[in-house]
Amino acid sequence: MTQSSVTTEAFERHRHLAFGIAYRMLGSVAEAEDIVQEAFLRLHREDVESPKAFVATVTTRLAIDRLRSAQVRRETYPGEWLPEPMVTDTAPDRESISMALLVVLESLSPVERAVFLLHDVFDYGYDEIAEIVGKSRENCRQLALRARRHVEGRRPRFDASAEQREALVSKFFAAIGDGDLDGLLGLLAEDVVIYGDGGGKAAARATPLEGSEKVARFLIGLTRIAVRDDLRLEPTLVNGQPGALIRDARGVIAGAMSVDVSGGRVVAVRSVVNPDKLGHLA
Repeated sequence: MTQSSVTTEAFERHRHLAFGIAYRMLGSVAEAEDIVQEAFLRLHREDVESPKAFVATVTTRLAIDRLRSAQVRRETYPGEWLPEPMVTDTAPDRESISMALLVVLESLSPVERAVFLLHDVFDYGYDEIAEIVGKSRENCRQLALRARRHVEGRRPRFDASAEQREALVSKFFAAIGDGDLDGLLGLLAEDVVIYGDGGGKAAARATPLEGSEKVARFLIGLTRIAVRDDLRLEPTLVNGQPGALIRDARGVIAGAMSVDVSGGRVVAVRSVVNPDKLGHLA
């Protein structure tokens, strides 16, 4: 078997792992794809015993480097920063790509984020992680423990089943579409928060809006704008959670919305309308 065929086979076998690591590290589909391509270009040039270990190591190290520069850019990002949305299936690990978790991970250092993801999401042992990130086993264990405490203190609790969440969000979208303020208030947690990411290129709130009354009236107001501009909601899973794509009259995707449910109520809504973050969805 030629090196080229070995590389092709490895690409097909390990691409999902490489993309999964890179996307969860960066929250960017485009940057994750770039890193995956670079990892396999390097694999093509090398003669390695374990393509999977090589790809995971190169992907993680490239993502750490890319994240360091990305964090600097995000400090000057106009308004709220949210990850690039992904339309997802019902994979069992779908909560590990929720927008809520990816936003929490932004507060970790790049190496902490890598260690946490490799251990808690991808089930790598500390010896393997130490090789990947170039730290000692004990150091990696401490980094994972610190990151886990931080994440567990801030990540949302999806206590309902996927089916229950999807049913509630279906009622949520129906109430918005009907302009049913009372019905909508009955579905929202008192401290519900809505986040919008326009990136300075599309209309979005510059700061989060909190409180059931404020959020409900805001969403009803958006419905009027949607009717005026002939926008429509297309329910789907966005980053593993119930949500919707927003399409204009031509069918072009103008936004993506992810909805978090906990305690039988909607607790957060995250809407991405920055066109730079939507192109891949087409």
